[in-house]
Amino acid sequence: MGENQAAERLKIIMQGRSPDSATTEQPVILPPNQALQVLTLAQRTAEEHIGIANRQADKIRTDAQATAEKIGEDAQEHSRNVRSQADKVLADARKAAEKTTREAREKTEEARRTADKIVAEARAQARTITGDARDQAGQLKVQAQQRYDDVVGSLGTKREALQAQIESLEVFDREYRTRLASFMQTQLRALWVDEPSVGEHALVEVQSGGPLKE
Repeated sequence: MGENQAAERLKIIMQGRSPDSATTEQPVILPPNQALQVLTLAQRTAEEHIGIANRQADKIRTDAQATAEKIGEDAQEHSRNVRSQADKVLADARKAAEKTTREAREKTEEARRTADKIVAEARAQARTITGDARDQAGQLKVQAQQRYDDVVGSLGTKREALQAQIESLEVFDREYRTRLASFMQTQLRALWVDEPSVGEHALVEVQSGGPLKE
């Protein structure tokens, strides 16, 4: 009996049918040699099924382990990528923060320098304006003093001129009165013959500088 026939008979026996008739429902009774052959075949078939199941289980386990390892490697790679991206983002953020801080410091320093420059220029301008004001005040003071001196000098000159005129008028008055008195004396002497008292009174008034009456 070949193995195929034995396997077919084993299949029929396992189904509870007679190997000689497909329709009988009577219990199957085999000869001892056939029973041993069937038992051996059944044991071999079971061992083959167990081997196939073990191989399939090993393959499934190997595939699962490989898949798990692949998933783990992918997860590690993803983790490394995420960590690398996070490190890059953190480094970029640090660079941006450092750049922003540096630019803020530079702008602060520039603003401070600009403010110092403006203050220095304002102080220099204030000193210049103060110096110019002092110079102008000094010049105005000198000009005022010169004008005062000129005015006072002019007044002094005018006063001296007036004084000279007054003195000249006084001299003229004295000379005029002297000449007039001489003239009057001459005229009165001529008139004494007729009115000696009147002539004497007029001569006394002219000599004393009193008023002259016509």
